[in-house]
Amino acid sequence: MSISTQGGEQHRPNVVKVGGKPAAGAKPNTGGGKTPPKGGKSGGPKKPITPIKVNQGRNWGPIAMFVAVGVIAVGIIGWGAWAAFRPGGAGYGWEDRAQGIDGITHFSQDFGREHTYDQVKYEQSPPVGGNHSYVWQTCTGNVYDAPIPNEHAMHSLEHGAVWITYRPDLPADQVAKLASRVTGVEKMFMSPYTGLDKAISLQAWGYQLKVDNADDARIGDFISALRVNASLEGPTALCSGGNTATGDKPLTEQQAAALQNGGMQG
Repeated sequence: MSISTQGGEQHRPNVVKVGGKPAAGAKPNTGGGKTPPKGGKSGGPKKPITPIKVNQGRNWGPIAMFVAVGVIAVGIIGWGAWAAFRPGGAGYGWEDRAQGIDGITHFSQDFGREHTYDQVKYEQSPPVGGNHSYVWQTCTGNVYDAPIPNEHAMHSLEHGAVWITYRPDLPADQVAKLASRVTGVEKMFMSPYTGLDKAISLQAWGYQLKVDNADDARIGDFISALRVNASLEGPTALCSGGNTATGDKPLTEQQAAALQNGGMQG
């Protein structure tokens, strides 16, 4: 729209009214066409929108199964470790298993290993190591019914044999129980022994166990731990072809020579 003035026609400027009530017939200013939010005054803080919670139940089946499998796995691993590494278990060395036998004596002294045809005086009775005869006592599960020479028995112990000795007056049923552990078993032999301070004494190289009767469970433990393992010459050392004679004296050189074809080794 234009108006006339003395200075000529002029254009009326557009006037934007801020605040107050809008003129009659005029549309209210809506701030760029935006509709003010409902509820509350225009420009005021908006109410936070409360999130809608969706209640979803957990699927406990797979979780319980996972936990159960984990518990079983841990149990199996734990039991296997205990079984392997407990005293007497496969994971223990034979020396550890031997040391775990109640009442066993381990003689840690450095025993001599020289060969001789002479009789030898031993510190232990029965002896558990030391110089010995060139000839071992045959130890292929032999049950001798009379004393045998210590010098031959020590050579057998050097080869990894276990020697069971018992008092000559041990009841026959007890002797039979001992014999059942020995008969036919490689690197095992037994004989009566005079002067024992216990009814039964077991020997391996450097080890000894004395018990009161043939039912003692430690007898089996001793054999299991030390037979073959206590060998100073390895598991292939022979037990056959040795002396089978009884008595208290070792074979002479001439007697030993007669056994040379029996496969004797040092």
